[in-house]
Amino acid sequence: MAQTSQTRTGTLPADVNGAIDATDVTDATGVPGTPGAAEPEPVAGVADPALVDLLGLLAYGELTAFERMATDARMSPTLADKIALGRMAAAEFVHFEAIERELTRLGVDLEQAMAPFVPALTAFHNLTAPSDWLESLVKAYVGDNIAADFYREIAGRLAPQARTLVLSVLADTGHAAFAVERVRAAIVTNPAVAGRLALWARRLVGEALTQAQRVAVDRDALTGLLAGVGDLQEIAGIFNRIMAAHGRRMAALGLSA
Repeated sequence: MAQTSQTRTGTLPADVNGAIDATDVTDATGVPGTPGAAEPEPVAGVADPALVDLLGLLAYGELTAFERMATDARMSPTLADKIALGRMAAAEFVHFEAIERELTRLGVDLEQAMAPFVPALTAFHNLTAPSDWLESLVKAYVGDNIAADFYREIAGRLAPQARTLVLSVLADTGHAAFAVERVRAAIVTNPAVAGRLALWARRLVGEALTQAQRVAVDRDALTGLLAGVGDLQEIAGIFNRIMAAHGRRMAALGLSA
């Protein structure tokens, strides 16, 4: 979620900044539309429904991430923060455009691919509207990364070209370090905010899982990618890795999981 416009204002341990270390990708070389990479010819009519679903879901997620960061910039307490979030929002839109190019190559209409996921994502964002600057940072850092972890797991079951694209658009745009630095500084200034933000993060995780289940019920092709994982123990391992990554992110924020 390449990082065309990165604004890192702090540093994080390698196992916190991303979601699952083994699948972190920060280079989009070879992604359709990347300078220097040849544009493949359209292959209309042969697109895998599961891949189309995943790309449609990611496209709408990137579009809403762009919108949210641009909106959050208005709550920024400083001009430097406003500029930083504006740059990150621009990077999210670059990711959106990369997915659009791939869907076009596959002969798939962008809006039709996104449409099935609008209700679930809209419901999630309506139920988790942040009330202030700090809540907006925690939402993007915690909520978005829970989803990104899940998409990375799915990406591991895609063909190489599709996997490269998905991992590249999930690459961090700089928001992880930005959020950690700002939230930790706020807790140092006023320790009382830690409890409120920890509760907020738990609510975000609960709502994210609820909406993920809604998508899973509605989109058989998408969830079929995980159905091929194998036994229940392996599926449990996926969710254990996701929650472990979430715990590390919460610790990085200075919050209890």
